[in-house]
Amino acid sequence: MKIAKLLLILSTLIFSISACTQKEEDQWIDLFNGKDLTGWDIKISGYELNDNYKNTFLVEDSIIKVNYAEYDTFTNDYGHLYYHKPFSHYRLKMEYRIFGELTPGSPYYAEANSGVMLHSQSAASQQLDQGFPASIEMQFLSRIDSSDRATGNLASPGTHVVKDGKLWTDHMMYSDGPTFGDEWVSVEAIVLGDSIVHHVVEGDTVLTYQNPQIGGWENEEDQTDWVKDRQWFKDNKGMPLKEGYIALQAEGHPVWFRNIKLLDLSEKFKKSE
Repeated sequence: MKIAKLLLILSTLIFSISACTQKEEDQWIDLFNGKDLTGWDIKISGYELNDNYKNTFLVEDSIIKVNYAEYDTFTNDYGHLYYHKPFSHYRLKMEYRIFGELTPGSPYYAEANSGVMLHSQSAASQQLDQGFPASIEMQFLSRIDSSDRATGNLASPGTHVVKDGKLWTDHMMYSDGPTFGDEWVSVEAIVLGDSIVHHVVEGDTVLTYQNPQIGGWENEEDQTDWVKDRQWFKDNKGMPLKEGYIALQAEGHPVWFRNIKLLDLSEKFKKSE
């Protein structure tokens, strides 16, 4: 009789866990429909909103492709493809593949380099010639020659974060991620408002940090030409990044993105507050 009760309890637990897992799976939404760029905005430095200069972003075979086939040379044409809706608390997962050659004229650091911008300012709010949006970037890298290059790093244009209780003001924070070649790589970002962010690569957490906030571009001594007018950054220094947009990066090297899905956790966190 005791065994029967234990089996009943066990089967109930298994059913409950299975039901919760299925419910969560049902709530994942496809940000990319696999057919076109519906729901996404394009901003390329030097060009007006949604001017897809030289077909930098295109869709083929259910893949968003960062395409430089029509470029003779790259001249600071930094581009970003923004999902039209901001999010605050979420899990974002996708696959990326970096391959081919760096476009002539691209900066050296763009070789085998791309990423996804998290908690980004909107495409519409960018200055015309702004190179990068204020955001926290989950950086994607692939191997160059035989060198190890960990993927899943943090780059922080116009932002700072907190790591181990201290404000991190360097532009880069390096992860414990593995190095990949030109194969497809599965990544996930877990972003919980302005509290904590995790970078996950092939199922393993490779980097964690806290409290993303505006910072860095208010300094006149910063010689970056990524932003010209610094007033907004001066006025909002230290402002917590509680939410923002998701943007795929194009900075000179071909890269493909597919299976872009998001699990919105905002309602769950509202209930727990």
